[in-house]
Amino acid sequence: MKAIVVREFGKPETMKLEPDAPDPKVRPGDVLVRIRAAGVNPVDVYMQSGTYPRKPVLPYTPGFDGAGEVEKVGADVKGFAPGDRVYIGGPGYTPSGSGTYAERAICPPAHVHVLPARASFAQGAAIGVPYATAYRALFQRAAARPGETVLVHGATGGVGIASVELAHARGLRVIGSGGTEAGLAIVREHGADVVVNHRAPDYTDEIMRATNGRGVNVIVEMAAHVNLDRDLTLLARGGRVAVVGNRGRVEIDARQAMGRDAAILGMTLFNVSDDDLVEIHAALTAGLANGTLNPVIGREMPLADAARAHEAIMVPGALGKIVLNV
Repeated sequence: MKAIVVREFGKPETMKLEPDAPDPKVRPGDVLVRIRAAGVNPVDVYMQSGTYPRKPVLPYTPGFDGAGEVEKVGADVKGFAPGDRVYIGGPGYTPSGSGTYAERAICPPAHVHVLPARASFAQGAAIGVPYATAYRALFQRAAARPGETVLVHGATGGVGIASVELAHARGLRVIGSGGTEAGLAIVREHGADVVVNHRAPDYTDEIMRATNGRGVNVIVEMAAHVNLDRDLTLLARGGRVAVVGNRGRVEIDARQAMGRDAAILGMTLFNVSDDDLVEIHAALTAGLANGTLNPVIGREMPLADAARAHEAIMVPGALGKIVLNV
């Protein structure tokens, strides 16, 4: 099969498309998925560079997210059959290193989920990491409740749009920030009640005016190294910041948190329990089926351009999800 194979950690160009990679072997507890589209995430880049705390065993094929059809199921697998449309979403690689940047991938059944007919394969490939991250940040970490106000700080990317849709569906008032008018228009279309341009010098004043000076209850933060200190000044009493993205150290004024009884909550999908994963994907599958969730595909690229996709995902101002067509 064709697959992207990483044989050494480093820059994106070290990834190569190999036309004759070995087909995965299906064990009794495995599901073999014929991949039609693979999602690209920043964590893929961090792992491939060798700078992430968790390092796959070399050689490996990158990719957590994907969508396609079940091709074969192991003897012990129940609930899936060849031909089923599915998306892949789970917290880590299988022991075989079988990622989604390939024509076929081996998955444990807990990472395979029904892809409703109304969703394209590209949209299915946009669900796993972004929407699971958004759900965990909002509801499992920050305990966001209907009637509260959430600021999605960096709402135009994959996790941002997912956060907007999920918060809107749960009955929260949503403020979304972005850096372009086109991005803000999409954020509003997907459920934001208020949008602000975070490149404007007075955007924090707009947020405070939108909350009548009370501040927001929850912030979903994509760039804590830039925004965390400022975020603390935007919180209402008892407010929570869920940090889902960070690229460096940051200095904060802890008094801003103390005076508000505020909480800074870190998270990673690698820490989800089996029960957490069931809850997350039960919600996401239902949202896909009933039209609540509509992932935005910002860019589609051929599998051979995986290195270029890794470069593009790290450029600020993302709009939706980058997907590799397999």
